[in-house]
Amino acid sequence: MEKSRTLLALILQVLYYCKAVSTSYNTFFYQDIFKGNGNGELHFNGIKLRVETTLPSVFTLRGSNVTLPCRFWYEPPLNSPRSVRVKWSWSPITGDREVDVLVAIGHHQRSFGDFKNRVYLQHDLPGDTALVITNVSMSDTGQYRCEIIDGLEDESVTVDLELRGVVFPYQPQNGRYHLTFPEARQVCEEQDAMVATSDQLYMAWQEGLDWCNAGWLADGTVQYPINLPRYPCGGLGLAPGVRSYGPRHKHLHRYDVFCFSSSLRGRVYYLEHAQKFNFTEAIQACIEDDTQIAKVGHLFAAWKFLGLDRCDAGWLADGSVRYPITTPRLNCGPHKRGVRSFGFPSPYYKYGVYCYSSR
Repeated sequence: MEKSRTLLALILQVLYYCKAVSTSYNTFFYQDIFKGNGNGELHFNGIKLRVETTLPSVFTLRGSNVTLPCRFWYEPPLNSPRSVRVKWSWSPITGDREVDVLVAIGHHQRSFGDFKNRVYLQHDLPGDTALVITNVSMSDTGQYRCEIIDGLEDESVTVDLELRGVVFPYQPQNGRYHLTFPEARQVCEEQDAMVATSDQLYMAWQEGLDWCNAGWLADGTVQYPINLPRYPCGGLGLAPGVRSYGPRHKHLHRYDVFCFSSSLRGRVYYLEHAQKFNFTEAIQACIEDDTQIAKVGHLFAAWKFLGLDRCDAGWLADGSVRYPITTPRLNCGPHKRGVRSFGFPSPYYKYGVYCYSSR
């Protein structure tokens, strides 16, 4: 009998300890699951936590603010609110591991990594846990997970964030098919862009992109878009479409690359000047105009989003010479919209220059 009383006393002490102590995570404290919400309601007793998003995919532009929708509620409704933990995490399009973006309990929020001080919860209505991202960058694209945690209940939904932008093929100065995958990623970044995804290339093909050279994409595959079937590009017997070589070895195989650039803050302009410049002079001319020589991604984004139209060839930062046309006309290249390229002429040749100002 004495042993039974001792055992009972020990059990009561353990239960009291569990009831009295809160648990913590990342310095946030959570209500103990034995407490309910103080009104005798326990979420284990036939009450279901629900989470939803109204948009599985959200499109935005670089430099803008965007809201990723998410809300939660209970079925049946509770008589009073509960303190839940909200966690937003992110998986980049490269397939890397999921990382924390924001954790919140009530009005206490903490953001992490590259998202620190750039994200917050909207909290417009009860149960609203939409994530607001400010000053969206090129690297913010990917899948975001909204997770609501209430004791042992844990429900989540995902929202894909994608950028609207322009895809352009890029071939380096030393010619066709010289880039490994790491080199391809580097040259896109150097041109204020990133390696395009398969979906981005497909959308560009639907908008009319036609390019016969195969290029790397973000998933390590090599593809190219064809709108006008022809013999050197898979043959006349194949229908229009995006041709694929499938996955290639990222360090041994060499191709061109398809880059993706979103909108930009600032402006790109053709520098009005009485004389033309060689490449070195062109760089200096933009500096003297209190700007910098534009990159290829700058020019494509300005053409796509700002309607830049200029029938004057100009130097760009990579040593190429190009010009943007939104209204095709005589003496300005083919009768279609696009960014025309003169390739990489001798740096001693004389052309105009396109400058970029971030202001």
